[in-house]
Amino acid sequence: MESKELTQLLQFLQTDLAIPDANLQLALRHPEQTPGMLPMILWQYGFVTLNQLNQIFDWLEQRLLG
Repeated sequence: MESKELTQLLQFLQTDLAIPDANLQLALRHPEQTPGMLPMILWQYGFVTLNQLNQIFDWLEQRLLG
């Protein structure tokens, strides 16, 4: 994922899903973090629900494939 796409994803997470910046920063510091793993890391930490995780994957699918 390019930095522009990561920036857009972070904006979506904060604006649409209301995920606090502190939670995102913690997930971004995760040792196994790669941009593609960010949604799963957020879910593993309990920062997003399963429903929100599906919303993130839908958003990514629209951005990356459409």
